[in-house]
Amino acid sequence: MSVRFTITVPATSANIGPGFDVVGLSLSLFLTLSVSHTPFPANPESIILSPPPKITYSGEGADVVPLDAYKNLTTRVALYVLRCNGYPHFPPDLVVHAHNEIPFGRGLGSSGAAVIAGVLLGDSLGQLNLSKSRLLDFALMVERHPDNVTAALVGGFVGSYLRELSRDALEAASVPLAEVLPEYPPEAGEEWGKNPPPPPLGIGHFVRFPWAKEIKAVALIPQFELSTAKARDILPLAYTRADLVFNLQRLAVLTTALGQSPPDPELIYEAMKDKVHQPYRKSLIPGLPEVLSSITPSTHPGLLGICLSGAGPTILALATDGFESIISSAESVFRQAGVEIKSKVLNITEGSSVEVRA
Repeated sequence: MSVRFTITVPATSANIGPGFDVVGLSLSLFLTLSVSHTPFPANPESIILSPPPKITYSGEGADVVPLDAYKNLTTRVALYVLRCNGYPHFPPDLVVHAHNEIPFGRGLGSSGAAVIAGVLLGDSLGQLNLSKSRLLDFALMVERHPDNVTAALVGGFVGSYLRELSRDALEAASVPLAEVLPEYPPEAGEEWGKNPPPPPLGIGHFVRFPWAKEIKAVALIPQFELSTAKARDILPLAYTRADLVFNLQRLAVLTTALGQSPPDPELIYEAMKDKVHQPYRKSLIPGLPEVLSSITPSTHPGLLGICLSGAGPTILALATDGFESIISSAESVFRQAGVEIKSKVLNITEGSSVEVRA
């Protein structure tokens, strides 16, 4: 009898101004997996390697996502979870259809969503019933920054950190990604990568902050990709005490201010400013300084704050009203910089879910 289920994972925005590598927000764009397979036999080790899983893909990135289960990020993560829990192979007759609404390389957590989808896929295929904390451990072995994957997993407005681990646990959590998700060359047999390093317990911890229900997110999405690696490479290796204090002061206020109803535009706008990453990334995103400085609560009633989404190039405006005015002004500024944008008004959503289908 075939097992069927659906996995839904939201997009995310990280940083939200001053919270660099610390806070994340789940948004109402989704990666959805529709899955069917034959159950594992009583002894998973007895499986003779069956035909590889069948993957189909639609939506954002459909022309570039690998459909080979041993090259696709989501299914490779799923196999990692399975192998760490005694299942050396995918189950028989595995079919996965992915539909993706999250644009790639735009600072909206597309890779984090793919990783969380893979962790949940592995957990569901093996019926492992892992806790959220353990699911996050597996995600952090692949995506080594907690902000996006934590927000995608648990949903809402989330703060997270990497725990200080013992020496042995730190070594286990720091193994090269190539050992966690090995490449599968054409000559790889069924034993290839069969015994990956399991994650230590409790790599990351998190907390959900309150969120005022009237606040929506306007995503202003330039139509070009910006790799996270490139956006990180441009950042300095050291910061002044003044710049760090500037961010810490604002982050301390922001995590409470966004949960208050009615929200205070003057308080939030100032609290969403940053001196750690946005000033250094402006050269990578034409029009960014002008958008951040010209769209304010005084010029656009309803606006609360505006910031770079993750590493960019998407800009995120938090607002309670005036969405079309914000979008129109951003389009005008970007047009002068020679950049086309698409815009979406998004809700802050709950985290990932798995729904069994009949």
